Amino acid sequence: MSPNELKTALTSGLLSFPLTDFDADLKFAPRGYVSRLEWLMPYGATVLFAAGGTGEFFSLAPQEYAQVIKTAADTCRGRVPIVGGAGGGTTLAIQYAQEAERNGAQGVLLLPHYLTEASQEGLVAHVEAVCKSVKIGVIVYNRGACKLSAESLVKLAERCPNLIGFKDGLGDIERIVAIRQKLGDRFVYIGGMPTHEVYAHAYKALGVPTYSSAVFNFIPRTAIEFYNAYAAGDTVTTGRLLDEFFLPYLAIRNKGEGYAVSIVKAGATVVGKTAGPVRPPISDLKPQEVEELAALIRKLGPQ
Repeated sequence: MSPNELKTALTSGLLSFPLTDFDADLKFAPRGYVSRLEWLMPYGATVLFAAGGTGEFFSLAPQEYAQVIKTAADTCRGRVPIVGGAGGGTTLAIQYAQEAERNGAQGVLLLPHYLTEASQEGLVAHVEAVCKSVKIGVIVYNRGACKLSAESLVKLAERCPNLIGFKDGLGDIERIVAIRQKLGDRFVYIGGMPTHEVYAHAYKALGVPTYSSAVFNFIPRTAIEFYNAYAAGDTVTTGRLLDEFFLPYLAIRNKGEGYAVSIVKAGATVVGKTAGPVRPPISDLKPQEVEELAALIRKLGPQ
């Protein structure tokens, strides 16, 4: 798949980040991961991001990462494109990006470099180096310490033909408007706020109609129902789902740090598709919080 073909796929429907399955000893569980992908694919997400943020990229050892990407690419080959997460410092991010390409991923999501702030010049050099290390398409994720400006993205668009996408997890309206005005259709623009369904209508007004759904991991029918209603302008359905599920869900998610990932794993367990526990330093939901989540899911009906 060429970078432009991936760009088209990214704009054609709902995107999602499969959980990474761990066993009781917190080791990667490939059989469970294959079963998860086989369960999710028929629901219709157009691209899946393996070892992304919801997939706990930040906790994976390099050898595990390669196994996760290969398992996803082999399982989904010919059916759903796989984009692999990559992050860390430039040298390490290049290694991850090249491993993703070598193991069959059709693209790379370049996650933040973590911890230290960086100048725009440094961020441009970092993203450019990763893009030039692979032939597959690259999407940059503006979140955390990675806060690229519109001017920086213009430079990168000129230098890196395979930089095809911009994903936003900052929620900085002024920045998004400036980027869309300067870059136009050069990139595919993806909403990446945690539980983005709550932000979807606002981002669409900013020119960012595509988004990734974390809840697709455990309520795929509802996630697709919300997306289809959103795409059709059916605000009655999206409003109902926001009231019945997403806003109460946020109330549980906001009870703990790191729960944006933990609550998704808890949801998978509730619906009988467990991916195991999260890895430290993230912690699992408390039993009472799991019960609250289960009650919400039950109201949605079978998935």
